[in-house]
Amino acid sequence: MYAISLGDDGAELRPLEPWRAGEFLAHMDRGREFIGQYIPLADNVTDLESSRSFLQSYAEKAAADTGRIHGIWADGKLVGGVLFRTMDVEHGTAEAGCWLEPSAVGKGLVTRAARVIINWAVEERGVHRVEWRVSAANEGSIAVARRLGMTKEGMLRESYPHRGERHDVEIWSVLAPEWRAAAQGAAAQASQRSRGVV
Repeated sequence: MYAISLGDDGAELRPLEPWRAGEFLAHMDRGREFIGQYIPLADNVTDLESSRSFLQSYAEKAAADTGRIHGIWADGKLVGGVLFRTMDVEHGTAEAGCWLEPSAVGKGLVTRAARVIINWAVEERGVHRVEWRVSAANEGSIAVARRLGMTKEGMLRESYPHRGERHDVEIWSVLAPEWRAAAQGAAAQASQRSRGVV
């Protein structure tokens, strides 16, 4: 199994596989109310069987090349994750998403992890368009979309029923040329800083 470093703080991105169902359930139990505010994940993963089933569904998506799921570990503990809920390599599209337990909020973990998977999708899989769909009330997730350089394309009004309410859903996206241009700009700035130019 592999782990990808998310920075100097020791956080890592790893595949979230079915054999981690117990760890995934414990993570959900720690953050259930917070995670469940805007997404159904916390309502769908309620016991070991549903945890294993959820992760197995993503193992099958990975095998079919139609989705991926990765966990974020901080200090050796699973605290959140990022995923491609859908992935259509033939048409060059994917929908990314995230979740995080409260103890890990405000550390930039989701933004760093999402950058890794989006870069992989664009550079390794040839994905042209990555979407981010988010409840209009979810300010944290919207802030991630902004930090990822995504563009808000519009809103689907009251399109998403969740816990007895209908939520407006914002659609954000980034296209491969935009992603590459931003990465080149960041690399150029880092190079200038290392040479003391900036």
